[in-house]
Amino acid sequence: MKKFLISGAAALVLMSAGAASAADLPARKGVVSAPIVYAPAFTWTGFYAGLNGGYGFGSFTGTASPLLRDPSGFVGGGQLGYNYQINQFVVGVEGDLQYSDMKSSSFVNGRLDYFGTIRARGGIAFDRAFIYGTAGYAFGKATAKTAGLSDSNIHNGYVVGAGVEYAITNNWSAKVEYLYTSLEKKTFFAPGTTAGLDFSTVRGGVNYRF
Repeated sequence: MKKFLISGAAALVLMSAGAASAADLPARKGVVSAPIVYAPAFTWTGFYAGLNGGYGFGSFTGTASPLLRDPSGFVGGGQLGYNYQINQFVVGVEGDLQYSDMKSSSFVNGRLDYFGTIRARGGIAFDRAFIYGTAGYAFGKATAKTAGLSDSNIHNGYVVGAGVEYAITNNWSAKVEYLYTSLEKKTFFAPGTTAGLDFSTVRGGVNYRF
């Protein structure tokens, strides 16, 4: 009996020593993988500003239109606006002011000196590509000259169009768009002599997104 107790005690001591030694050994762990970092999703939301240039062509309207040939020429200027993206849908507002070299030469010379628009934009974004329609208010200054006389008016009207814009980087984007603008008829030189202007513009541009 005594030998049995001594043997049991010795076994317990050896087991305790083995467990302590095992506890001192370094733990075996698998290879820890580096965390995956995802790039933030691109969004069109935010303010932007940019420049544009292109070509305009159209025709004068009103009783003076037979005396005025169809004007055409370079247009260019700047724009600023704001977009807000909801899932794939993007809505926003844009304003622009354009210098115009659209003019016609005949017995009565007509010219569109400048024009501008304030428009809503809306469309669908395919990641960095944005296809949109646009419509809103337009205004412009037209001048008529004949036989040493000159008369100018500020015209109000509307504008509609469509375009596509692509984000080259997170801040810079490029666009191409078509706009149709109709400006109201105003009196030139004498009562009953009126002229307005309907014209199209095709232009490209760049925007910087803040």
